Amino acid sequence: MKPVYNSKKFKKEMNNIMKYSVGFLDGVQKGKTPFLKSLGVDAVEIMKQFVDSNARVNPSMLHHIYEWNRTGSPAARLYDINFTVSNIGLSFKSSFRQSESIQDGSKTPFYDKARIIENGLSVVIKPRSSEVLAFEEDGEMVFTKKPIRVANPGGVEAQGGFEQTMDLFFNKYFSQSFLRTSGVAQYLENPVVYKKNLRAGKARGRSKGLSTGYTWVANAGAGA
Repeated sequence: MKPVYNSKKFKKEMNNIMKYSVGFLDGVQKGKTPFLKSLGVDAVEIMKQFVDSNARVNPSMLHHIYEWNRTGSPAARLYDINFTVSNIGLSFKSSFRQSESIQDGSKTPFYDKARIIENGLSVVIKPRSSEVLAFEEDGEMVFTKKPIRVANPGGVEAQGGFEQTMDLFFNKYFSQSFLRTSGVAQYLENPVVYKKNLRAGKARGRSKGLSTGYTWVANAGAGA
């Protein structure tokens, strides 16, 4: 009995497998945008929780990015974090809000509190409604007509505290913990869906590869 070899069928299947593979890569590229958007939403929330947690542990370092006496409270944040997705990937940007609370002994909020303390900027305090400035120093009341310059109103430890915390998140927590515990890293390292759909790809070629690659990446969100 002589075996029959269908060369046309073999060539067609091989050609479709190649097209399926190329389509899969193209689908992966197209699926990056929804994946990065989903990752960005999850990352921003985890980032804020990370900052809040660090603030509660080390309030002297991060008290300035919250309303007075509410360090670490999500409802008292004076910072915000947003993300954008572009052709170069996922980018994050932080900004500071104005404080609305009033510190003991004051009558108005500390304007630009978070930004000033974070950057270690000095402030000048001078009387507004009277000719004399009154404040307490070392337990004693001090009265002066001259403006007072405060070199570092938030303390040395607070200067750059938010930036240091964000660096810690991206350099260690994000890559070593978040991507692993969320399942994203393992998911992307093992594209089993490519093999599962190979038989269908052998018959349908690029269209199957395109849909498979797109769906695989687009669904690679946290908890994948």
